[in-house]
Amino acid sequence: RGKVIEITIIGAVSYAAFTTFDLNYTALLALLVGLSVIVPYIGAFLVTIPVMLVALFQFGLTGDFYWVVGLYMLIQVLDGNVLVPLLFSEAVDLHPVAIIIAVLVFGGLWGVWGVFFAIPLATLCNVLLVSWPRAAAE
Repeated sequence: RGKVIEITIIGAVSYAAFTTFDLNYTALLALLVGLSVIVPYIGAFLVTIPVMLVALFQFGLTGDFYWVVGLYMLIQVLDGNVLVPLLFSEAVDLHPVAIIIAVLVFGGLWGVWGVFFAIPLATLCNVLLVSWPRAAAE
C-alpha cells in the first residue's frame, strides 16, 4: 500500500513540475518517474536519462533545461529522504529516523542490496527486539 501511494504522489508531483515548463511527453515521463520508485535508487537513476534527454532536445542548454533537471533532482531527494521514511514508518511501525539510519547502515554494509533490503531487515530487527523474552526483574 505504501508503494502505491508513493508512486501516485511522485507521479503527480512530476506531472505538475513538467507541465509547469510545458515539457514534451509530460504524462509519459511522469508515469516513468512514478514507476521508477519501485526499484529504489536504480530506477530513479535510469529514468533520469529520458527526462534529461527530452529536456535537452526541447530546451537546449538553457535555463529551462536546468530548471527541469533541478526540479527532477529535488523530487528524487524529497522522495528518498522525506516521503519514503514517512510512508513506510506507518506500514512497518518504525520511526522515520530509524528507517533512514537502516538505509544508511545496511547500504554501507551491503551496497545496493543493503539499500534494497534495509526496511525489511530493520523491521525484522525491531520484531526480534520487541519479541525477545526478557529476564524477570529480581
